[in-house]
Amino acid sequence: MNPDGSGDALAQGLAPFLTAASPGIVLAVSGGPDSTALMHAAAAFGRGRLHVATVDHDLRPGSADEAARVATAAGALRLSHATLLWEGAKPATGIAAAARAARYRLLADHARAVGADLVLTGHTADDQAETVLLRLLAGSGAAGLAGMSPVRDLAPGLRLGRPFLSLPKSALVAYCEDRGIAYESDPSNADDRFARARLRRAMPVLVQEGLTPERLCRLAARSRRDEIALAGLAHDALTRASRPDRSGIVLDGGVIAALPEAVALRVIGRALAGRGGSVRLDRLERLVFEALLPALRKGAPMRRTLAGHLVAVTERGDVAVTLAPPRRPAGRPCPVGLAAAPPDLLGKGEAAAYIVPACQD
Repeated sequence: MNPDGSGDALAQGLAPFLTAASPGIVLAVSGGPDSTALMHAAAAFGRGRLHVATVDHDLRPGSADEAARVATAAGALRLSHATLLWEGAKPATGIAAAARAARYRLLADHARAVGADLVLTGHTADDQAETVLLRLLAGSGAAGLAGMSPVRDLAPGLRLGRPFLSLPKSALVAYCEDRGIAYESDPSNADDRFARARLRRAMPVLVQEGLTPERLCRLAARSRRDEIALAGLAHDALTRASRPDRSGIVLDGGVIAALPEAVALRVIGRALAGRGGSVRLDRLERLVFEALLPALRKGAPMRRTLAGHLVAVTERGDVAVTLAPPRRPAGRPCPVGLAAAPPDLLGKGEAAAYIVPACQD
């Protein structure tokens, strides 16, 4: 490839992905300027077994026509194309998160079908800034403020890469326009029903106050650096504290109590994740900071249910994480030992006792 102008930056972003040995790469292309630039720049690079996939969420009129136009454009570049349709009933609420989950599931399934080990998307620095801002508004910790990862696991044996995450959207738009490449405009990007659209309207005011996309991306990089360090400490601490047990996970309470709180929080989170649980940060914080660590420091037993698991401080001072017993039918007395638990940890004060899986970026 002999890139010029705006193509230089795109080529540099793609190079680590397209020069590595790979049995196949799926390009996620919606037809917008970012993913269209991804498709054309990857094709111009001239390496790798490329497969284009368009996810049709079937949420608005015209989406099938847009996918067909992407198929035509891919064919002109001599790239294979598949339209992946999100079938079935759509949720009445949380549609953005549900669509994102469906999108990645469909892309992962397609990657396996064509023998690919990598999926590439056209996410830009503008998308990263919006993600960080959304998570800042949600009160996220370092892991959330780290934003989207340049590379992450999507499924066993399959990675998700974002080669343009450090580039502004304007660079990808310029790439298309300089070359006369047509692209689609998604009306949902200006639909105030979606939080990202509302934030885009607010960005000029935030920029005037100094909260620029560049600073939000810098916050993401700093948070990622800190989270990687804390995650490493948590991994080591979990290994050091773990004791073999056939019924679940047992941790040395003395090790947990001596850890910095930020590390102890992640150790318990990892223990739950290792058992298949997924929990919101605020609920995990209440469990660890308001119940678990105080019990360990006082040498007192404790039992709490969270994410479908029972977390207990035993009489020996260990921390045990096991599957929670079946939920009791309404009207039956609460078992001894659980009556004193805060309602929000046991699910008495809200719709469900257990926590749904958190959204992937």
